[in-house]
Amino acid sequence: MILALCIFLVLYILMLTLQKYRPWIALSGAALFLLLGLAGVYDFTPMQALGAVDYNVLLMIAGTMGIVTLFIESKMPALLAEHLIARVPNVKWAVTALALFAGIVSAFVDNVATVLMVAPIGLAISRKLKISPVPVLIAIAVSSNLQGAATMVGDTTSMLLGSFASMNFLDFFWMNGKPGIFWGVELGAVVSCIALLVLFRKDRQPVSAKVETTVTDYFPSLLLLGAVGLLIVASFLPEPENAFLRGIYNIRSGLICLTLCVIGVIRACVQKKSLAALKQVLCDMDKDTLLLLFGLFMVIEGIKTAGVIDAVADLFYNFAGDNPFLLYTIIVFASVVLSAFIDNIPYVATMLPVVQSISLLMGAEPYVFYFGLLTGATLGGNLTPIGASANIAAIGILRKNGETVRLRDFLRIGVPFTLSAVLAGYIYIWMVWGG
Repeated sequence: MILALCIFLVLYILMLTLQKYRPWIALSGAALFLLLGLAGVYDFTPMQALGAVDYNVLLMIAGTMGIVTLFIESKMPALLAEHLIARVPNVKWAVTALALFAGIVSAFVDNVATVLMVAPIGLAISRKLKISPVPVLIAIAVSSNLQGAATMVGDTTSMLLGSFASMNFLDFFWMNGKPGIFWGVELGAVVSCIALLVLFRKDRQPVSAKVETTVTDYFPSLLLLGAVGLLIVASFLPEPENAFLRGIYNIRSGLICLTLCVIGVIRACVQKKSLAALKQVLCDMDKDTLLLLFGLFMVIEGIKTAGVIDAVADLFYNFAGDNPFLLYTIIVFASVVLSAFIDNIPYVATMLPVVQSISLLMGAEPYVFYFGLLTGATLGGNLTPIGASANIAAIGILRKNGETVRLRDFLRIGVPFTLSAVLAGYIYIWMVWGG
């Protein structure tokens, strides 16, 4: 077990320090555990490693990314944002409304893609009103990170939780007779909007915006809505008894997203009589995340086989004892702090089996701990500029536009936004699921 733990810690440190090479580090780690399995050090076979990969999550991510690329190209997000801004009285409400809009979009679209959609609107408004775009784009980024935990397709971490805990799309809204995590996220969104209104309270310049964008194609919007609708329908399908059909059933969400993506790409290629749409989708697809997860699933199965997961769970259990509230509090706030500096995807992927093991030791339902983990890990990235990919993307856009983003500029918005949203979600989840 000590060897496996050392290997994992080295891999994690390498992924943190050499972020450009994270996928290859994870894949190398998976190969190393396979070699140790073949050498007889651990009972870990290639079939076991490949079986540990969550293909449903990978297909969902790939398909959703493709649909989002087509959605952005259609200019529908820009049109919706313009309609929203045209109905607010001043800058304070414009920034808050734009952040709220980004949050709503990111509940169904990848966070980085949301920033890429909404940031140009924020830049345009800032230039028109002659105000700094720095706080505007930071507000958009942190709001995008918040809503990623609201639905099963909002973020990679949500997909990981949904698949690991066998949750369907509707379980995020209502599960086991109780309101789901969606409502905790929305409560956090309301509280954080109040925080933004306070932060921008002095920006009362009137806004005079026009709706100028023209949507070039409504079909990608229908694809996105269709994906949500079909995921809901698929959640009601009974599990088949046939082994082959059960295999298809287990990846049904991923197949839905991927199929709709393929339909959209084929239609766009036929319509434009070129492969430009296919090239754009493949170019925009986050292949690094897909490869990272592919390798990470195997690595986590390797350390689980070696007994590391159970040992870490015992450590948490010994510290928290039989006090579920103490354990829940530790999970939430440790996740906030850690996710401020490390990528939440490998963190959540690693911690899900740990949380499951702890709940078994306590004899408690795991969902309160799952939701606490997702809340802390998703929102913790908003504490620092490097804590989430959406933050890095927003800062990159600002720098390309000649803006300097100081640490205090980010912390001024990120810290109160994060603390208000985390505390609201923390209290809600415990009150609903902690009893």
